[in-house]
Amino acid sequence: MSTLLALDTATEACSVALLHDGKVTSHYEVIPRLHAQKLLPMIKQLLEDAGTTLAAVDAIAFGRGPGAFTGVRIAIGVVQGLAFALERPVLPVSNLAVLAQRALREHGAQQVAAAIDARMDEVYWGCYRETAGEMRLVGVEAVQPPESSVLPADASGDWFGAGTGWGYGERIAVPLVGQDAAMLPHAEDLLTLARFAFERGEAIPADQAAPVYLRDKVAQTKAERGL
Repeated sequence: MSTLLALDTATEACSVALLHDGKVTSHYEVIPRLHAQKLLPMIKQLLEDAGTTLAAVDAIAFGRGPGAFTGVRIAIGVVQGLAFALERPVLPVSNLAVLAQRALREHGAQQVAAAIDARMDEVYWGCYRETAGEMRLVGVEAVQPPESSVLPADASGDWFGAGTGWGYGERIAVPLVGQDAAMLPHAEDLLTLARFAFERGEAIPADQAAPVYLRDKVAQTKAERGL
């Protein structure tokens, strides 16, 4: 059975999760601005608790955004460092999808409007439906004003709102059966999505790991800046 490591630092939460010998263990803390200091010790402790080592890991999953730019870059830096050293592939997972998966796990929500506060009076937005235990994107992910956030054209039934973007809830004209505006991505749910992706053969080489910010030109390469 595969051993998968998952980590996420894209929001105020810092979390890690491990699938080993068919068992899932995880650690989750809300520690703004401390991700860089805490992430590697959290991974080390998680592996020790599971009685295994990094060498046993078959692939490493990470939250690829959208989220805080610095947080997403921390995750990619750590993942690439570990994956290169281990010669293992990586699994990028959307943080909006992770929110939707957590809403399924904790609230039984089968249709989720996931929203993360993107600052600058905008939200990161994506709508998801459950299929065989996996929350799948309906339409596209976007960054936009709260007022521009809508359900898919074919939407019906009950929808649940998940994520900090719902702090703008009074400006989002979407009918909900419930919401959790304090919800942050959790590596346990990232791991669930990564397992589906790994089984489909979607792991990629570490050097292809890239952030997804949704905003255009947030971070330019040296070539783009003319350096």
